[in-house]
Amino acid sequence: MYVCSCFGITEQQVRDHADTGACTPRQIASACKAGTDCGGCVRRIQALLGRGACPRRELIESGAPEPLGAQPPAVELPVVAVAEVVAEVAPVGLPEAA
Repeated sequence: MYVCSCFGITEQQVRDHADTGACTPRQIASACKAGTDCGGCVRRIQALLGRGACPRRELIESGAPEPLGAQPPAVELPVVAVAEVVAEVAPVGLPEAA
């Protein structure tokens, strides 16, 4: 049976995504777009996910590695002033004002 008619997502597809670690409607939406258009299916997705334990959360809490396809952690890049970057790339003197 279809859960999301906007994107043609079935109950089985939602269950499959849940089995691979999607524990919330937002994670289901990231996996297959269900719930991102009209939003009419979000409550049905919540009902399918239930209030049971999340296998992915349990794995993470037990110290197991992230499942395949999991999002990598965000990497913080150092903040560098533009003048420092420009000086490293092209150290050119400014013309003197007349």
